[in-house]
Amino acid sequence: MATVPFPAQAQTIRILVQSSPLAGFQYHAGADFWDELKAGDRLELRREPDNPHDALAVRVEWQGRQLGYLPRAQNRAVAVEMDRGARVEARIARLRVHRNPWRRVLVEVWLVL
Repeated sequence: MATVPFPAQAQTIRILVQSSPLAGFQYHAGADFWDELKAGDRLELRREPDNPHDALAVRVEWQGRQLGYLPRAQNRAVAVEMDRGARVEARIARLRVHRNPWRRVLVEVWLVL
């Protein structure tokens, strides 16, 4: 009986774990570079365990500039996974001109396996 070698290929699996508005956009410099932001842009997530307002805070950055935070009511799962060392990725899912800052930027967060 012949054996067929199994090809060793790494597959990346991404699981969407969160789709939410960006919190705090109005308090950061996002308006200064609004015209540069595009749907699909990669975002960096940074844990802020020493944040005085939220020990589970996850800061959202675009090209090294802070845009805001994942909403406090929805950041627990992402913060826990980041603290465990899991790989997470984020991107701008949608941009919308709106006077309510909570409706301007929609963020998607993916767990990468």
